[in-house]
Amino acid sequence: NEQRGYINRLDFRVNGITARLEDHPQYIDIAKLVLPIFLVPGQMIKVTTPFHIKLPYNFSRGGHIGQSYQVTQWYPKPAVYDNKGWHPIPYLDQGEFYSEFGNFEVQITIPLNYVVAATGELQNTEEKKWLEERANTLTIIPTTKNHQPGSAQQKGKADTIRSSSEMKTLVFKQSNIHDFAWFADKRYIMNHDTLQLASGRIINIYSFYPPSSKTWEKSTQFIKDAVKTRSQWLGEYPYNVVKAWETQMGFSGGMEYPTITSISPGMSEKDLDLTIEHEVGHNWVYGILASNERDHPWMDEGMNTYFDLRYIKMKYGSESLITPKTKAPFILNRFPDDAQDLIYRALLKSKTDQPIETRSENFSDINYNLIAYYKTGLWMQSLEDNIGKELFDRAMHEYYNRWKFKHPSPDDLKKVVEDITGKNEDSLFSLLHTTGSIKLAQKKDSKVMAIGSFKNTDKYNYIFLSPAFGFNHYDKLMIGGLVHNFTLPANNFQYFIAPMYGTGSKKFTGIGRLQYTWRSYGFLQKTELSLSAASFTMNEFTDSVGNRTFLGFTRIVPSLKLTFHKKDPRSSITKFVQWKTFLIKEDGLLFTRDTLRQQYVISFPKTSRYLNQLRFVVDNGRVLYPYIAELQAEQSTDFVKTTFNGNYFFNYSKGGGMNVRLFAGKFFYLGDKTFTKQFATDRYHLNMTGANGYEDYTYSNYFIGRNEFQGYQSQQIMISDGGFKVRSDLLAAKIGKTDDWLAAVNLKTSIPKNINPLEVLPVKIPFKVFLDIGSYSEAWQKDAVTGKFIYDAGIQLSLLHEFINIYIPIVYSKVYSDYFKSTITEKRFWKNISFSIDIQKFNQIKISRQSIF
Repeated sequence: NEQRGYINRLDFRVNGITARLEDHPQYIDIAKLVLPIFLVPGQMIKVTTPFHIKLPYNFSRGGHIGQSYQVTQWYPKPAVYDNKGWHPIPYLDQGEFYSEFGNFEVQITIPLNYVVAATGELQNTEEKKWLEERANTLTIIPTTKNHQPGSAQQKGKADTIRSSSEMKTLVFKQSNIHDFAWFADKRYIMNHDTLQLASGRIINIYSFYPPSSKTWEKSTQFIKDAVKTRSQWLGEYPYNVVKAWETQMGFSGGMEYPTITSISPGMSEKDLDLTIEHEVGHNWVYGILASNERDHPWMDEGMNTYFDLRYIKMKYGSESLITPKTKAPFILNRFPDDAQDLIYRALLKSKTDQPIETRSENFSDINYNLIAYYKTGLWMQSLEDNIGKELFDRAMHEYYNRWKFKHPSPDDLKKVVEDITGKNEDSLFSLLHTTGSIKLAQKKDSKVMAIGSFKNTDKYNYIFLSPAFGFNHYDKLMIGGLVHNFTLPANNFQYFIAPMYGTGSKKFTGIGRLQYTWRSYGFLQKTELSLSAASFTMNEFTDSVGNRTFLGFTRIVPSLKLTFHKKDPRSSITKFVQWKTFLIKEDGLLFTRDTLRQQYVISFPKTSRYLNQLRFVVDNGRVLYPYIAELQAEQSTDFVKTTFNGNYFFNYSKGGGMNVRLFAGKFFYLGDKTFTKQFATDRYHLNMTGANGYEDYTYSNYFIGRNEFQGYQSQQIMISDGGFKVRSDLLAAKIGKTDDWLAAVNLKTSIPKNINPLEVLPVKIPFKVFLDIGSYSEAWQKDAVTGKFIYDAGIQLSLLHEFINIYIPIVYSKVYSDYFKSTITEKRFWKNISFSIDIQKFNQIKISRQSIF
């Protein structure tokens, strides 16, 4: 609660008469002012209100961090009324503003030792002199007798410096702007410079930052470069001041306001230059032209990006199209400078992009950044290439001069371009409404490389070569090679082949996959047809004279996966249907009695089996309360097995949460149930207790020692069916195993910090608490060996983001307790522990919760 903000104590009056407010039916931060008197054309009214605001802890570009203040979105703001009517829209993190022009005079009363920077021109002469004294110096000049130069408190955080008991009132004025922001901090120094524009007019340049920010020493020059280039390419800057303020904003980038911009700390000199250039550049397209950024975000962010690219080429000579660091949630700031084009092409290849002409709130996160920003920059470059640089520059100047302070629309830009070129530009502007690339694809050459690379993937079809290694208890260390073509953008035809040699088994092993993907914007986003194969050793046998025989398996799996297109690109829900057929050949172990010789003969026959598997999955990867639900049907000789598996995560308000897993399954025999069928289908039966390697009947999970019954390898399980963590492998019939029906609930929760006994340790131990409860058909029969419900509970240690999980059962049903007492005579606690290795954690690579592969 202490971090939340609010605004209240509103009392709107019109010409002194109290006016009624009507709440917006959808948005809490919008109200309709009902005039108590008629307003007819040509007349004016005066609307006034007091208001009281509590600034939140800094988020979404505004608030406070201790006693450092970033005061944005802080006053009641009138909606825009234009030729399309009223625009009562809330502020959004993505899409931001559409605000009306006005003339501002703002008075700020604040303790004397605060440095304040704000939109517009400072009117206080004494304050200007005081700020100049702080310019270009690392020593904070004291303003009262309470502060001594060089004292330790002056070098600390803003809230460790005592605020002056004296107050000052600062006045800022600015005309023809549509927003007002101000910033205050007791630590800051100021740099000041001037810039003479082409008209001869001189403007003031200011930058504000803490003394520790060394890269800001050239900040005023970066501001000047931005103003000069934008004035040259669009039109002369109309205001008398430009300012930049360094502050924490919760992301790496910047944020624009009229005549002032805020920039996050910790940037290199080049990043600071490009970020200042981008944010100062917003003064033209966001501030002066002031298009409807909610309906047409490209007219601000995208057009600004085009001039960013032009600036970069001019100043740094870069031939690649690099987007500077901008505002959150600009996910591409996490990638190297030249990665935007790579991720953009990967997005287009996945056919999950959206048209440039899309409303801000309708863009997905990644599309907002790659389409509204980057693709628009490419489109503007294409416009320049088509009409020529001279005509393009003339058109931009005319657009600026004709529409400054007037809220232009896309049609207004198109009209200007056509007026300048004298041509119909429908074909170029139609690209704003289409998906896909605006450039023709070029022919690629093949290139062989070691390891992997994302460079020049627009020019080459790469084939990558690298060493490959593997390990299991039987093959021991496996050494081989890997050949693949996985890169970005993803190829339609993808493959990897990894042949290896087992140093323990002395056998060739390996794994491989071939896949072809069709992508579309239609009902099916992706259609993936694949063929995978694997061959490894899964057991060994040593006869009476010490001869070892290694038993292996070979698996071939054709598959078809259909991923459905999202109706809402912002949706975090993924739906797909997948069919697989597992064709498996295994080495068996058979003992037969030779009656003539009166001895047993050991043979190793090869057996073949198949399994058809059909899955329907709904996966909602949202941040709060994510869930995944899966229906699965499997069929093989003599049986059909159907299951439902659902996972739902409940977030705790202070971090962590609880995962709830629901499982239900039913096993059907094809034809009459016989003992022979029961025996033959045993490994497929529904299972309550920890499933071992033998029960991984599709060989889809990684087991160190798949068929070991001694040593730590025997304690490995996989989470399937009932999902219990206790084991009963040494029984002829495992506890909780059934060929009828089974249901279970699995709970797993993190421990809140306030009750976590391990929080006092210097090293954080990632442990959770689990509880499993289940029932199955046989438990409801007369004279059942268990109660109707069985359970286990204990501690789970999760390592590497739950890639490795260690389970320590603490309490469990009596039937398990009896099993442990009868089978484990020593070191019972350690023998009860189980662990899992979830290789599926590496099966998906996602960026910003949206797969683009």
